[in-house]
Amino acid sequence: MYLSKAVVRTEHASRYLQQLCKHWSHKFSVDFDPHKGRVPFSDSAEVTFTADDTTLTMVLSVADPAQQARMQGVIDDHLKRFAFREELDIVWTD
Repeated sequence: MYLSKAVVRTEHASRYLQQLCKHWSHKFSVDFDPHKGRVPFSDSAEVTFTADDTTLTMVLSVADPAQQARMQGVIDDHLKRFAFREELDIVWTD
């Protein structure tokens, strides 16, 4: 599996984690609470979230490295939609 991670500074990390997980729970078997969440997009791709008072940490796991950039973009787009009131700095690292 190929892993990438983004640590996003925001005071609303728990809210965004819950919004993202609730949104994707309509399509996927999502597990979450206010501090952590997991979205299995497929057998070969999943994202986990952890939230504290100042950061939302996202870890993306994909089997095919060709999926990585596309999945990062999907996650980024959804997070930015929920966080439209603030400008988030989302940087993925391997």
